Amino acid sequence: MKEIVLDTETTGLSVENGHRIVEIGCIELEDQILTSNRFHCYLNPQRKVSEEAFKVHGYSDEFLSDKKKFSEIADDFIKFIGDKKLIIHNAQFDLSHLNNELKLLGKKPILKDQVIDTLDIAREKFPGSQISLDALCKRFRIDNSKRKLHTALIDCELLSKVYINLIDQKEPKLDFSEIKDDSFTNKNSSIDFCKNVIKPSLNELKEHQNFLKKSLKKNYF
Repeated sequence: MKEIVLDTETTGLSVENGHRIVEIGCIELEDQILTSNRFHCYLNPQRKVSEEAFKVHGYSDEFLSDKKKFSEIADDFIKFIGDKKLIIHNAQFDLSHLNNELKLLGKKPILKDQVIDTLDIAREKFPGSQISLDALCKRFRIDNSKRKLHTALIDCELLSKVYINLIDQKEPKLDFSEIKDDSFTNKNSSIDFCKNVIKPSLNELKEHQNFLKKSLKKNYF
């Protein structure tokens, strides 16, 4: 299953105050594994960046002045996300800005049922705890040292790791449904399988569990 981890940066908080998107970042997951497919662009918002937003992402009016407008990348963006599930942290914010941009172009909005909000998942799993992206990175021991400012692609990379931890999918899924080798199931197979199973000792099991607790999550990312 393919999913898209998505993040945006904007000129300010509210579309009601005329704020626009200045950056879109998307990375693709397939069965919770990062692929090489990405979508990223900086955008000319055709308005000034608020002082508060500049402190968050550092994109100045001058830097954005020669970038493409949303109307120039809209079709490519829509094609990239398609009908895949969108993984977003605090989806209400990003969705309001994306749908505002799409509305200005007379295009269909992104529906809520296409979105998985990791903020909602974290709120349910860790009630009463801090659930910002930085807080979740700390909880799952994910290195976020590159996140000096909020940038869409870095945030997407961090969010993909947070998402995998939130849904408890630490290892790739293996699908054997398409294996057509009858030697695994054919009772008449001439292959002589060894039936003697060597079981680990209780001490070996205990040491293995300790290793998993200390090392697996840290080393996976």
